Amino acid sequence: MTQALAFKRPSVIPGFGIAFGFTLFYLGAIVLIPLAALILRAAGVGFAEFLTLATDPRVTGALKLSFGASFAAAAINVVFGFLVAWVLVRYDFPGRRLVDAAIDLPFALPTAVAGIALTTLYAPNGWIGSLFTASGPLGFLFGESGLKIAYTPLGIVVALTFVSLPFVVRTVQPVLEEVDIELEQAAATLGANRWQTITRVVLPAIVPALLTGFALALARAVGEYGSVIFIAGNIPYVSEIAPLLIVIRLEEFNYAGATAVAAMMLGISFIMLLVINLIQAWSRRRFGHGA
Repeated sequence: MTQALAFKRPSVIPGFGIAFGFTLFYLGAIVLIPLAALILRAAGVGFAEFLTLATDPRVTGALKLSFGASFAAAAINVVFGFLVAWVLVRYDFPGRRLVDAAIDLPFALPTAVAGIALTTLYAPNGWIGSLFTASGPLGFLFGESGLKIAYTPLGIVVALTFVSLPFVVRTVQPVLEEVDIELEQAAATLGANRWQTITRVVLPAIVPALLTGFALALARAVGEYGSVIFIAGNIPYVSEIAPLLIVIRLEEFNYAGATAVAAMMLGISFIMLLVINLIQAWSRRRFGHGA
């Protein structure tokens, strides 16, 4: 016992009880109590009425769009966020620090400003959106009517991809920095081509980090509001997201309807994040690396 205590490192913050108690208090006050209040409010509606409100076609359409677009944006960022992190870690080029700093812009930029900027760019008369119209230089690739980005679900995916990109890059970047480049050189010496080196040497080391970045990006995108409402068009059954529908229900003083949508979002988000966390735990055991 004395020997065990001799090797015990003193804690910088004194008292486990005090620190643990403050942790529970802070977590409860900031997270658990508001969520519990939402659940109790939803329970007070009654199961039959809650089921009617939750299965309304407009609600289910908004939920499908929100989670589908968020999943698509997070998946896109897993691929391109990995590429961005790879370039920032493995290459030194003029303006690298500027590019690295620009990754964090979605964190600092007000979401409404981002939405206005994206709408300006991707609207049919915008710099990028005009390229894909029927009369634009790239419009012929998408048929006679061209491709409309803003005011469609595609515009929502663009906005969600913008706001969630830093989560993947900043999660993968430090893990890539720890991957020894000599492992890649050894693989090449043993005859592995580039694809084999990426899939058998690099990816196993960063899979947990990629999954963590995907989960963070998905969680960020699901709750996004400010940058989406400007570019979405907000057409019911077409381009109306669930957070906007909650605001609409509140403006209509339909608190039961708003609670039903919020509770559905909470439940679906919890299930999705639980599944992702289970996959993360499996990947850590499978590849032997922490995120």
